[in-house]
Amino acid sequence: MRSDRIKKGLERMPNRALLYATGLHASHMDRPFIGIASSFTDVIPGHTSMRVLERYVERGIENGGGTPFIFGVPGLCDGIAMGHGGMRYSLPSRELIADVIESVAGANAFDGLILLTNCDKITPGMIMGALRLNVPVIVVTAGPMMAGRHGGRRLNLITDTFEAVGKFKKGELSEEERQSLEAEACPTCGSCQGMYTANTMACLSEAMGLSLPYCATTMAILTRKQRIAYESGQRIVDLAKKDVKARDIVTLKSMENAVRMDMALGGSSNTVLHLMAIAHEAGVPLTLKDFDRLSGETPHLCSMNPAGKWYMEDLHNAGGIPAVMRMIKDKIHDEPTVSGKSVYDILAGVRYYDPEVIKTPAAPEHKEGGIAILHGNLAPEGAVVKQSAVDPDMLNFTGRARVFDSEEDAMAAILDRKIEKGDVVVIRYEGPAGGPGMREMLSPTAAIVGLGLHKHVALVTDGRFSGGTRGPCIGHISPEAAAGGLIAYVKEGDLIEINIPGKSIQVKLTEAEIQERKKTQTIRPPKEKSGYLARYAKFVTSASTGAVFTTDFS
Repeated sequence: MRSDRIKKGLERMPNRALLYATGLHASHMDRPFIGIASSFTDVIPGHTSMRVLERYVERGIENGGGTPFIFGVPGLCDGIAMGHGGMRYSLPSRELIADVIESVAGANAFDGLILLTNCDKITPGMIMGALRLNVPVIVVTAGPMMAGRHGGRRLNLITDTFEAVGKFKKGELSEEERQSLEAEACPTCGSCQGMYTANTMACLSEAMGLSLPYCATTMAILTRKQRIAYESGQRIVDLAKKDVKARDIVTLKSMENAVRMDMALGGSSNTVLHLMAIAHEAGVPLTLKDFDRLSGETPHLCSMNPAGKWYMEDLHNAGGIPAVMRMIKDKIHDEPTVSGKSVYDILAGVRYYDPEVIKTPAAPEHKEGGIAILHGNLAPEGAVVKQSAVDPDMLNFTGRARVFDSEEDAMAAILDRKIEKGDVVVIRYEGPAGGPGMREMLSPTAAIVGLGLHKHVALVTDGRFSGGTRGPCIGHISPEAAAGGLIAYVKEGDLIEINIPGKSIQVKLTEAEIQERKKTQTIRPPKEKSGYLARYAKFVTSASTGAVFTTDFS
């Protein structure tokens, strides 16, 4: 076992003495050492239930014949960090989390890992760290939040808080209604109710084979989640004894399964960044071209909030991830999973699905997957749009550029009603290096929806969007402005042509005009001069490669 290096042999007498000081019994020394990477925190609703889940994972590990060790992993809530400078730390925290997993699990020679996670970058960051070490691993996501209730209808974070800001500004909500929505939109612990980034990553972790069946959609408040945590604890000991490593599960085929599920679910556009980063750590050659190819081959089957009407609780009751995978079984690879069953074995056990929530390939929500990759002179390396969340009338759109060098400036113009029908809001210098940190633009996109402009206005950025974004919002423009991409040279009034079915995004400029602008306009200097964000800006790569850290430190 890996842990033998810290507990076996005469020379490890001091090491064992320190381990006994933690309260271990002598019998624990002969068992696999299992790390429980817990991202519990009081500040993230999706993580406040983890203290209970830690106990159930511990029980499962002990019952399975292992020795559990809990250690902490940092986390932040994108919703709380949204709309201000704190969001610059969101994507960069993924690399910190991967480093924590690698450092703690590597230094303590754990034989296996349980990754107790839930939100946004925390899940991919943990998986990335585990893949670096290539140890046995199981992902336990803490579960989705239940929908809120108000006036006989269900509530969710995006529609009833972020988009409600624009509605209130427009005079469509009273102060009393606004306060009620604020208090009732998020009624329980758990990751936000729709197919936003946290829940999408949970679903894709299960589809990839890293979580036990039904883990992704089991609600945070259900005791079934505790039983899944317990069973995961038991299973990780068996995986450690058999040395079934992370890279045995995360392969090109299993990652293609995850991408196809992303397309079928209409998941968050952030998964493009995260899946490519996971592939990078696994040594799997996954690129933007694969997303484009798999999207064209995979139907969008589930009309999930925010673009659709169904919530995570509906998806769970409809059969969960196995039921969706069963629907496109002919496109799914039969790969091994951490459950000990193959994918097809799991799908064979599906006994029910709700045809209202999970459509058939013969009658899908859309013929293509939820995400499209665009190219053109504005994004020669690619850009990403959640096409399943775009109104059909906006799939082809040409508009006037309204250019802003920060999210704050764009948000102020939107709320001051300075954005008009026919505009394309361009937000630049918000990319991985230029932000730095590639902030999500949920506040401006939600305000546009709240003001009723999402069928008349597009948004383009080298930053990214929340999984809760809907409308013609094109992110991940690569190269970014800070790297000298064309987005840095766009001017007010330039015509931008967006053709989502044609996978194209263009600025209507001649090559001569572009070169003249590059001679007369300069790139803005880095925003951060010191601290982690300055280091991040120096080493982060393009969004088109997953915004991972470069390995060239010269």
